[in-house]
Formats: sequence, structure tokens, C-alpha cells
Amino acid sequence: MSVAHIADGRARRLVVRVTETGAPLLAVGVLFAAHFGALPPFAAVAVAVGVVAAVAAARLVRLAIRLHRGGTGFGPCRGAGFLGFGLVASALSSLVLFLAPAQARSMVALGALVLAFALYLLGLMLLPGAAGTVPVRLRRAFDGLSLGISLAFSAWVIPPDALPPLAMIAALFAVVGLPVVTITTLRAYEYRRSAALCGIGAGLAVCGHSLIAILIDYGAPATALPLVAISLVAGPTLIAAGARRANPVAQPSTTPTGPQTNLTAYPLLTIPAILATLSALWHLVTVGSFDHTSILLGLAVIPTLVVREVLVMLDIRRYAKRLADQEAHFRSLVSGANDLIVIVGEDLLIRWQSPTAARLFGLSDADVLGRAFPNLMHPDDAADVTQVLTDVLAGRDVPTGRPQLVTARLRDGHGAWRDTESTVSDQRAVPEVAALVVHVRDVSERQLLERKLNELAFTDELTGLANRRELMRTIVTQRAVPGHSGALLVIDLHGMSGINDVHGRQMGDAVLAEAGRRLRLGVGAADVVARLGGDEFAVVTVDRPVLAYAMGTRLLTGLSEPYPMPGAVLYLGTSIGLADLSGGDGVDDVLRRADLARLRARQLGRNRVEWYDDELEEQFTRRLDLERELPGAVQRGELDLVYQPILDLDDQQPVGTEALLRWRSPALGTVLPAELLPVAEDLMLVEELGRWVLDTACRQLAAWSQRPRRLWMSVNVSARELTAPDFVRWVSTSLAEHRVEPDRLVLEIAEPRGGVDVPAVVTQLAGLRALGVRTALDDFGSGQASLAQLRRLPVDFLKVDRTLVTEGGTRDGETKPFVDVLVGLGKRFGLEIIAEGLESPGQVEQARRAGCKLGQGYALSRPAPAERVEAYLEEFPSPSR
Repeated sequence: MSVAHIADGRARRLVVRVTETGAPLLAVGVLFAAHFGALPPFAAVAVAVGVVAAVAAARLVRLAIRLHRGGTGFGPCRGAGFLGFGLVASALSSLVLFLAPAQARSMVALGALVLAFALYLLGLMLLPGAAGTVPVRLRRAFDGLSLGISLAFSAWVIPPDALPPLAMIAALFAVVGLPVVTITTLRAYEYRRSAALCGIGAGLAVCGHSLIAILIDYGAPATALPLVAISLVAGPTLIAAGARRANPVAQPSTTPTGPQTNLTAYPLLTIPAILATLSALWHLVTVGSFDHTSILLGLAVIPTLVVREVLVMLDIRRYAKRLADQEAHFRSLVSGANDLIVIVGEDLLIRWQSPTAARLFGLSDADVLGRAFPNLMHPDDAADVTQVLTDVLAGRDVPTGRPQLVTARLRDGHGAWRDTESTVSDQRAVPEVAALVVHVRDVSERQLLERKLNELAFTDELTGLANRRELMRTIVTQRAVPGHSGALLVIDLHGMSGINDVHGRQMGDAVLAEAGRRLRLGVGAADVVARLGGDEFAVVTVDRPVLAYAMGTRLLTGLSEPYPMPGAVLYLGTSIGLADLSGGDGVDDVLRRADLARLRARQLGRNRVEWYDDELEEQFTRRLDLERELPGAVQRGELDLVYQPILDLDDQQPVGTEALLRWRSPALGTVLPAELLPVAEDLMLVEELGRWVLDTACRQLAAWSQRPRRLWMSVNVSARELTAPDFVRWVSTSLAEHRVEPDRLVLEIAEPRGGVDVPAVVTQLAGLRALGVRTALDDFGSGQASLAQLRRLPVDFLKVDRTLVTEGGTRDGETKPFVDVLVGLGKRFGLEIIAEGLESPGQVEQARRAGCKLGQGYALSRPAPAERVEAYLEEFPSPSR
């Protein structure tokens, strides 16, 4: 929009405001000029009324056009239009009154009164908020009409002197019409201020027209007309101002939300009837008879009252039907709801319950009505329910606008307890209720579902024990207890992978379930047993360290017992680690410490219980460093071999050497096989290291083959290497590559333990013997079934553990070492005995006297690099010399 358009619009609005403000002032000036004789009386009245009515009518027509364009509906447009037409009628009547002959002016004034009154009344009823429907408009018209006729009857019979006929008609019309305008104005609930202005303006206009008619017909002096015509000037001005305020386009609706007041029920409407009755009695006493006009006015009151009562009856029937529909709708909602609604009085007694009680809870009215609401609840929950209801009644701790929520168990009509949630709302401020409204909802299925979900979330599905999440939560709870004590046991079952591979997963699951059952039987009632996953379990106990260790030993015994299963009896190994719950920085740290203790128990031979200590932390760090540095050690050239000679105990001459692995790590220093090989097994690097050792040992043996002394080389081989399908072919390839005679290579194997496929070992040893490679059984006597294994394994040497050389029994008062027995057994099986670990000359002499031909140990020679071993061999004379 351009600046010119904006300026033009502002100019128009300024002209309109100046015109609307100046017109009443001009009219008042004209009337005062007539009063002081400057203008003729009727000319002054006509000019004043015409100016004001014309301006006000233009204003109302403009408002009607704006309402129509604003889409407010046809009603507000008609209201403003009828008010404008009424003002036009006032203006025209003033003009006609000025031009009409003197004898016809009273009739003109009366006609203007009737026409203006009808138009003003229609305009008022059609304004926004005045009367929305035709029945309402009729009822308000008859309310005012009955009131007006009653007042007209009183006015007719009381005055002592009668007025002229036309003046009397005008007066009666004013008396009858003004109550109608008043009732209509008072009943306009929306836009009260605009309705009041329009009503006062219409009343002044009607009074002005009535007074003009009366004065003209009564013969009053013309000088009194300007003073009376002020009402005709003020009336249109107030009507225009009020209609402008009733513009719903510019002003939002302010329709009251509460119930509208029915003025017909107030004594104000009965006062005129009482006055009419008293007036009739006074007239009957004073005059003694009624004329025809009085009788007609008195009888006219009856039809208006009858019509008014009929309209009221129709309204009552319409309201009753609406209430019945609302009640039916309410009952259908309540009956079909999933909540039980209960009305509870201040004495906590139940006054009413919804019809859903029988359907939802099986409760009849006889079971519930008159009983205290808390008595329906479980005895353990009744006190909480009573407290909540009491707080609501007292207004304590009740959030504004929020109903109180209470959870309790309710006994249904069948005697079963239902989990319920009830919302309590204070409706004592509502007169129709005046009590507490309680909505009771059955949440039994939801509670059951929540418990099932909780079980799924915190329970292991296979064993029914707690899962890792529940275990962590239990540890957190236990650590939060002041002065807490207790321990965490981490349990690892060994052998489950073999059971799953041989007997299937179903059998493995059955074994795990049985292990879980044994754990539950072996702990206390306050302890929590959990499955961490796979074959790992855990126990959180509240016992102190000594009792926790005793529990661990008891669990170890129970888990080590046989597991009788369909078609097999199975055995498991167990490693248990313990850690104090109070140690560490958090839950994860406690679990890590217990797991370190479990790893320690596993490394020390399994089937044992170990406590966590600070040394385990160092070992764990060392283990991590080994696992980080070992991969790639072969490629980086960090591995080395040292050699320890094996001597003939009779002449102290070297006959062979044993290759021993050393890892020269730049970061960790020299690492021995006892620490290196377990890490290599876990990292699946044993075969890589074993092939490097065998290849290096064969290369060194080929170099020593150039010397006159014929030595054999002993190399350690793990059970995993030996059972590899291509092991024999691999050994043959290495011998051929370095041109080493097979009988100069001796492979040392450790005694087979549990979990090793002994038939496969026997097959591989037979293959090596066919190749010409000799084998030795290392650390013979350290196992639990050495004598039973000796007959099955095709070996050539027995390396006797040093404990059997130094220990023995008593015979004839002398101590005899067990090595004597082993030497005898070896000779019976055609085996040569090598006594290892000889650390003193006495042990060497003891082994020689027992019949051992070969020996090895620090007392004879220490492990050394190849160069030092070669220097050591130079000290012995050549066999050919």
C-alpha cells in the first residue's frame, strides 16, 4: 500500500470522527438557539434531530457493510441496519413534523414513535449477544410486554386527570415499550457495554418521540420542545456509539462460560404485577368501577402472561430433553469406560459407583455403597489410601490441577486381589457432586507384564539365574550400604566346549542348568547367583572374606562332582576367583579384580579358589604386555635358542644337547618358556614358534655335524603341535632341508593330560619312529597317570623329574630314591633314563648309582648360547683320540 493511500485513509477517518463529534454539538447548539428564540421551535427540533440521526444512520450503515464483509453472519448486519433505519425514521419524522400542518403533528409524532420503537427493538435483538434465536427473542419480547402492560394498567387507573386520547396512547406506548427495550438490554450477556449504550439510546429516543407526541396533543408551549428534544439528540448518538462497540470483527467474543442468569425468575418481574393489582384495588375503592379501557388493559395482561408461560414451558421441555440427552450420553460413557468411578464423601464412605463395577470388578452396589473406600483395599495398602484421601480433603501436598494418584490392591467380587491405580479428584466445589471423585483402574495385567519384562531384562533365560545386568545392579546396591561387606566370586567352568562338540548344544545347556542349580543350593538366602554368559557364573555374597572363601571351596566341590546325563557321565573343571566388594573404584573394577583372580586360579592348574591381591594386578599388566609384544617376534628376530648339554654320567662326556627357547624382547627383557608358552597358546602362536625352534635347532645341529663328536639335539614339542595333521611331514621336511640324520633329533613331549587326544598322540609318535626320529617323555612322574601312559606311548627316553631323584622311601634303614624303581621300569620297557634337574654333585652321584646313564642339570652344565657350548665341547677330547 502506498503512502498516498495511507494518508487518504487517515484523512477519511479524521473527517468521520470530526463529523461524528461535531454533529451532536451542532444539534445541541441549534436546540439552545431555539430555546432563546433565535430559531423557530419545530425548525430547531427538525434540524437537531435530522443532523444527529443522519450522521448516526450513516455510521450504522457503514458498520453493517463492514460486518457483512467480515463474515460475521447476517444477524449482526441486520441489527446494525435496523438501528440505522430507526435513526432514519427519526430524521424523517422530524422533517415531516416540521412540514406537517399543526393539527396533524400529533399523529405524525405518534407514528414516528411506533415506527422508531419497532426498528430500535428489532435492531437491539439482532445485535451480537442480545438474542441468538427466534424463541429467545419472542420470550424477551413477551417478558417486556407483560411488564409494560402491567405498568400501563397502573398508570391508567391511578392518575386523577385523564390525558387527551393521542397523548394517552403515546404515554401508554412508551410505558409498554420501554420495559421491552430494558429487558432486551439487560439480557444481552455479550458486549454488555455496547448493549447498555444502545438500550439507553433507544430508550431516550422512544421517550423523546413519546414526549413530543404528548406535548403536541396536550397543547404545551413550543418553547419547551428544545429541552424535550435533547433526548432525540442524545438517543441516536448513544445508539451509534453502542453499535460501534458491538463490532465482532474488531473485538473478540466475550461470551460467558458460566450459566446465564434468567431475569424472569427474579422479583423484578413480579413487582409490576403487584403494582397493577394494588392499583386496581385502589381504583376500585376510590372510584368504584372500571371503564372499558381499564378493563381491556387489565385483560391484556393475561394473554401476555399465558404466552410467556407457554414459551417458558417450551424452553423447559427443550432444556429437559437436552439434559436427558446429556445424561444418556454420560451414562453411555461411564458404562463403557474401563475405569470404575466412585463418589466418596468427606467421611470416606462410598456414595455412588459407576455401573462398570459389576463388569470390571464383579462388585455390586450392596457390596460397596456405604462402606469406607479404604476398606475395599488390601490391609497393607489401606493406610496409604486413607492418608492420600485425608491429604486431598485437607488440601495438603496436592498439586494444583492434578489429581492424586494412589496404587493399591483391591479385592474384587470373587475374593481375588487386583492391582489398581486410583486418581483422586476433589470435586467438593461442584454443587452437584460435593465429594471426592475416584477413578479406579485395573492394572493387574500391566503389572504382570512389567514383572515379566523385568524378569526377561534381569534374568538368564537358560538357567533362571540373574544375568549380568542384575549382577551389576546388586553390586551397586551392596556397595551403597554403609559399612558394607561381602565378596564377588567369578566362576569359570572348563570343558564345556568339548561337551558341546561331542554331545551337542542341548546336552551342554542341560549341564549349564545343572551347574546353576548346584550354585543356588550352595549359597545363602541373601546371596545372588548370576550367569555372566557362556560357561561363566558369578555369586555376590554378603559374607566376610573367610566365609566367602569357604563358600567358594564348597561351590568348587559341588561343581566338580560328576554330571549324570542321558547316555553319559560328564565332568567339568572349575576355577574360582574372589574379590572384595569394597575394593576398586566401581562395579567394573570389582568385576575385573575377581576375573583376574579367576585367571590366576586357571593358570595355577584349575580346580582351585584364588583371592585377588595387588600382585595379580602386576601379573595382569605383565600378561597384557606379553600379549601385545609377542605377535611378530619371529619376524622381528627377537627369538633365540640356548643349549644345555646332556652328559653320560659314567664318563662325564657330552652325548647331546637340549634346545631351550628364549625371547629377547627389547621392551620386556628376556622371557623364559614358562611365561612365554601359555601366552603363545592363547594367541594361537604355538605352531609358529615351534616351527621356528625346530628349524633353528636343525640348522645348528647340521653345523655341529662337521665336528668329530656325534651329538643329538633334543627339542621340546607341545601336545598341540604334535597332534597337528602335518606335523610328521613338517619334521621330515626340516630334516631334509638341513641334511640332518633323523636319529640325531629327539623330540620331547610333555605327559598327556586331560583334554588331549591320546590316540592321536600315539599315532603321531609312531609316525616319528617310522621316520627315524627318537622321542622322549618329558617330566615323567609329575602327572597322575604316568605309569598307565608309559605302556601306551612309543617313546625312546624317559626324562625323570628331579623330585623323583631326591625323594624316596625307607628300606633296611636306608633311604632309597624312587628313581631306582623308574630305572627298573625303564629297562623293562627298553627305555633310556635321563635324570633332569640335577643341581648338586650329590644328586648326580645318586642318579648314577640308581642306574641312570644320562643326566642334565646345573650341576653338570648350564644353558648357554651356541658359541659357548662349542667352547665347552672343545674341552672334551675327541672320541677318536
